[in-house]
Amino acid sequence: EKKRLLFFVFFSCHQQQQTQSPSTHQTEETLTMASSSSDRFERKICCIGAGYVGGTTMAVIAKHCPTYKVTVVDIDAPRIAAWNSDNLPIFEPLLKETIVEAKTKNNNLFFSTDVTGAIKECEIIFISVNTPTKLYGRGAGKSFDMTAWEAVSRSVAAAAETDKIIVEKSTVPLGTAEKVNTILEANKRHNVKFQIVSNPEFLAEGSAIRDLEDPMRVLVGGNRTPEGEVAIAKIVDIYRHWVAEEKIITTNLWTSELSKLASNALLAQRISSINAFSAICEESGADITEVSRVLGMDGRIGHRYLSASVGFGGSCLKKDVMALVYIAESYQLYQVAEYFKAIVDINEFQKERFSVRILETMYGTVRNKKLAVLGFAFKKDTGDTRETSAVSIIRFLLDEGAKVHVYDPKVPHHEIVDFFPKDHNLFISNTHEEAVKDAHAIIVITEWDEFKNYDYVSIFQQMPKPAFIFDGRNILDHDRLEEIGFHVHAIGKKSHQEQTHVVL
Repeated sequence: EKKRLLFFVFFSCHQQQQTQSPSTHQTEETLTMASSSSDRFERKICCIGAGYVGGTTMAVIAKHCPTYKVTVVDIDAPRIAAWNSDNLPIFEPLLKETIVEAKTKNNNLFFSTDVTGAIKECEIIFISVNTPTKLYGRGAGKSFDMTAWEAVSRSVAAAAETDKIIVEKSTVPLGTAEKVNTILEANKRHNVKFQIVSNPEFLAEGSAIRDLEDPMRVLVGGNRTPEGEVAIAKIVDIYRHWVAEEKIITTNLWTSELSKLASNALLAQRISSINAFSAICEESGADITEVSRVLGMDGRIGHRYLSASVGFGGSCLKKDVMALVYIAESYQLYQVAEYFKAIVDINEFQKERFSVRILETMYGTVRNKKLAVLGFAFKKDTGDTRETSAVSIIRFLLDEGAKVHVYDPKVPHHEIVDFFPKDHNLFISNTHEEAVKDAHAIIVITEWDEFKNYDYVSIFQQMPKPAFIFDGRNILDHDRLEEIGFHVHAIGKKSHQEQTHVVL
């Protein structure tokens, strides 16, 4: 993320020279873009930022809007090259098939490094660049780092030669639209007008394409002026190609920006709530799986996001909750800020409690013991490791002297190693057999479906006794594992073998 921020800042700094003195040696890619811009397209849209949200969203739009030209641009050339190859830069079920359909059937989806050309050509510009948590200065650890957003806004202002609709696709703090408009107006070089529209994404990694194809709602916020209403209508028109009218909500900018943050905060709150209950279950003998089932049958509560686990991860939940902490503090709503902060505190507590439970169950020491960790991604069906619970759990075990062997079916080996530089007790396994052979314990961190189907009878025979399993996702058949002979310790369930009282 830091590298991509620097890319966008560098691009912004050199934008003035590029727009005033265009190169006479036009690149092959730019020529290709120009030649593909035929009159058959009734509308041209682009997305600046070829990341997870930009790539998936534009692919689905291109699939359903055959008369729209859809271009995803980024100054990160290797990333664009990956999008144009068979080896996509992200793993997401159905993504490759969606891109292939848009390219072959509609011939309207393009990935390019020509950011300036796309800005000039397109009427609607989605911005989907990183807004990571700020790690420095005022608001460090809480507020969004808007460096990339400001850089892109200045680039748009410098290159725009016609009126533009700027669409906030990234998750942004309240009031971003007003600030972006100020930057655009102060830096524009032509007599052009801008309208800012908020269209936040509500995607879950692992089901992003399904979420886009059949969304629970589409939110479009804008200025409630005649010009703003026109801009809102044009964004709504995009989604009308495949989304039912009753699922499309229009509102003002402030409501739209806050609704995205509020949505993620409530999802995170549900996870932390069920995890808090799971700690009580482990001490008391209640079963968190059954508690979740009881709660889920209440129509006022519902069943989603009530699966106890080692904690939430990913790029959004913690970041957005901490942003709300910062926003509440900036309004001097300190009690509100404390409430939101408690959601993150419980998440950290859950990871620490799980780690300590492993240590205490294994007789207070894991030094020189081989531990097999199954899963490193923050959830199944994605290779994303941002804010994954695996990092803090593995770091705890390494600090205790364990020899940790990690297997994940999708996360690249180098990405795991990068979290633990120069730690010689970390080993990355190519197969689960390699990871579990001679391991004192198996630790499930990611809920990959394949973990349910292993030959645990054979695995048990290869492990020192007692053979422990710590199920951080409650995905395994615990009764069957105990019949085999495993000592099973699961989230939110009291063990039948060891009675461990965990004190942090």
